[in-house]
Amino acid sequence: MSIFLVRHASAGDRSRWHLDDKERPLDERGREQALRIADFFADSAVRCIWSSPATRCTQTVEPVAKAHSLDVQIRAELYEGAGSARLVELILEEAAAPDDLVLSSHGDVIPGVLNRLLRSGLEVTGDRGCAKASIWELRVRNGVITEGIYTAKP
Repeated sequence: MSIFLVRHASAGDRSRWHLDDKERPLDERGREQALRIADFFADSAVRCIWSSPATRCTQTVEPVAKAHSLDVQIRAELYEGAGSARLVELILEEAAAPDDLVLSSHGDVIPGVLNRLLRSGLEVTGDRGCAKASIWELRVRNGVITEGIYTAKP
């Protein structure tokens, strides 16, 4: 089983969005990226999808949810600026469950989670990064997160 950390897809330029940033939607490129992300998970046994309350995050994983007949669960722990301590606790609790968990979050939260996991022994295979629409797979064996694998463009 794996836990996947998905950074939201392209949502245009933050400085050009004059409404509440939480409501900023995906742009055309982001909508295409969201479909590629859904294709990435086509053969996965996804049991649950969590998302930041930000519109751009939920829109990123809605195609995944639709393909797997699931609802997107909104989790404040995934919101921008939320920090990583509580989220890491939740991820570690979920590591004991069967099948895959997909989480959609932001460019500050995902690196925070990875840094905490690296300090506790996570091994990373291959490249590292946190580009928009990228995916980190945290592989779980016997309830323990053992390996992180980065996919920049699914």
